[in-house]
Amino acid sequence: MNRVLDIWWDGRLVGRLTRPRPATLEFAYADDWLRDDGAPALSASLPRRAEPYPRRECRPFFAGLLPEEIQRDRVARSLGVSPLNDFALLDRLGGDVAGALQLLPPGEAPTDLESDHSPQPLDDAALIDLLDRLPWRPLLAGEAGLRLSLAGAQSKLPVVTVDGRIALPAPGQPTTHILKPAIPDFPHTTENEAFAMRLARSVGLDVASVEPRRVGDRTFLLVARYDRSTGPDGPVRRVHQEDFCQALGIPPEVKYAAEGGPGLKEGFGLLRRVALRPAVNVLKLLDATIFNLIVGNADAHGKNFSLLYDAGGPRLAPLYDLVMTAAYPELSPAPAMPIGGCANLAEIDAHHWAAFAEETTLGLPLIRRRVAELGESVIRRAPGVAEELATPGVDVDALSRFRRRVTGRAERCMASTAAGADRFSGKATGS
Repeated sequence: MNRVLDIWWDGRLVGRLTRPRPATLEFAYADDWLRDDGAPALSASLPRRAEPYPRRECRPFFAGLLPEEIQRDRVARSLGVSPLNDFALLDRLGGDVAGALQLLPPGEAPTDLESDHSPQPLDDAALIDLLDRLPWRPLLAGEAGLRLSLAGAQSKLPVVTVDGRIALPAPGQPTTHILKPAIPDFPHTTENEAFAMRLARSVGLDVASVEPRRVGDRTFLLVARYDRSTGPDGPVRRVHQEDFCQALGIPPEVKYAAEGGPGLKEGFGLLRRVALRPAVNVLKLLDATIFNLIVGNADAHGKNFSLLYDAGGPRLAPLYDLVMTAAYPELSPAPAMPIGGCANLAEIDAHHWAAFAEETTLGLPLIRRRVAELGESVIRRAPGVAEELATPGVDVDALSRFRRRVTGRAERCMASTAAGADRFSGKATGS
């Protein structure tokens, strides 16, 4: 049976995703979209053309809109569909996804952006209940009126806010924030990510805005969506984006470089090819790479970098999901995108930096200068960031530990670029 989903972008039909037969997918641009010379491509990996894209070519983009790993399995179980069925999952979750798109059944038009529906804020009891349900019903999949999706392997939920209070969106309403509960198996992940994200912004990196919150004995992070925009008095609008895996046509299952996913060479190459201002964006990715090493974030894979197609784009999207994974010895110290072939955050040295410069065609003097500048800035600003975050409900002792850890890493990172320098650190944990 041939099944169809209409794909909408800001109220316009972009094309159709079809399932001609079980386990197949096909995407075709709409004729009106192709006739408009100003209409953009859906993805850097899906240039505008009349010929339909088969599953092999279109699946990386569309599967990249869905949750991953255990989150995908639990969503599928909640919906009563197979976790391998991309189309069925998109059919049930595609009302609000990353970027500008809505995937809707034929005959169902996008919700009017001028809708006067006003979501009701959740009280503390309702918010605690929501946090309790999320681990077993990710994205609240299957609950009446909610068709929400986000990529990633960790629990999270797209939400809206009303006067700063969290609310669930109305059907079709663009969400504005992402609620990220603390990860039960790893202590203080809310403080960890809040500190890393605020520190990145403090040293001049473009990052999503975050706010740590607590309700009862639960902590969570509230992240402002950078793929949403609001005019002075206008409605919230979706802004298109795609992650590096989607843009390069790489399935989400192989997002790590060691598994065939994109490495830094491919990331820099993508920005040089696609970004409106390539040189500026290449420097931003360089700074992000250095910062991830300084804070000990080994999980900066191809789905944790994105392109944003806003008025200033295409460009590197604000950074997100910055977590000091090195704070947890049970996590692998192998970087998702190795720097110069270095397979352990703890072992980078001058030879790796030289290899990184060669593979990315960046000047080694530039790299050394940015390592020194960012390292010094991290050391100088980390205490103030920790103090700024030390509000009621936030674990101050955890913040202090993260501050000390990142300061020590910054010092070792600066030393690692010197000609003939020994390894970044002798500790196999990457701490």
